[in-house]
Amino acid sequence: MVMSNAAPGFEKYPDHTVTLEPVTGSVRIEVLGQTIAETVAAIWLNESRYPPVVYVPRGDVRFGLLRDSDTTTYCPFKGAARYWSLQVGDDFIGDVAWGYDSPYDEVAALADHVAFYPDRVGAILLEGKPL
Repeated sequence: MVMSNAAPGFEKYPDHTVTLEPVTGSVRIEVLGQTIAETVAAIWLNESRYPPVVYVPRGDVRFGLLRDSDTTTYCPFKGAARYWSLQVGDDFIGDVAWGYDSPYDEVAALADHVAFYPDRVGAILLEGKPL
């Protein structure tokens, strides 16, 4: 398969793995007493040496509570990430979520998905139980 937007990291680190698979069940993200995201279409990202990360479709996120952040990062396996902060009333949490607008081909399914930092949200729940 020819890829037009292949991740350069895999050439340099061929033993590094990044896999995506659907989450079985419903996922809910709670922050500051608010449900910020709820879906039955989440994706697990499993990456070498890192804990699994849940990505939620952007359409299932309450973006009215999120604010664009100036923060960006780069991963040679996934691409350029952008960040969002959370504003609920007077409460503000910086860089609570991130996503990839144009991920590399190997993780193209991450487009239009958002992940949340577990230590910055109140809870990430799978079928009502904390992850």
